[in-house]
Amino acid sequence: MRIVVDTNVLISGVFFGGFPQKILKASVEGRIRACASREILNEYQEIIREMVRRKQGHIDVSILNPLIQSMEIIEPVSKIEICRDPDDDKFINCARDAQAMYIVSGDKDLLVIQQFESISIVTAKDFCERYLKDD
Repeated sequence: MRIVVDTNVLISGVFFGGFPQKILKASVEGRIRACASREILNEYQEIIREMVRRKQGHIDVSILNPLIQSMEIIEPVSKIEICRDPDDDKFINCARDAQAMYIVSGDKDLLVIQQFESISIVTAKDFCERYLKDD
């Protein structure tokens, strides 16, 4: 199953744990397939650098590096403009072109959409309760 992980879920998983970290570990282990575009990867790296600079949370590099290496990189061609925050459209475009089933997010601007075409937009907790119950 392919998913797109919003930046806030990646940051939560890398720095703080919980449901987001379960998702990241499942991706590293190959139980799910996380997809990202170069634009999304750049956002991940920018936010991680800022968090490290501010010393907010403890970075778990044992999960971050393998996660980035395991991700399927998508070059989106879609130009969907549906989000209240246009900066979030990149997640919809990536998910559509990756043929992902889910966008996992904590962002209200994405979560309010709930569904776009065949892509469900869910929280990390909801995703874990549906697919990673035994973790």
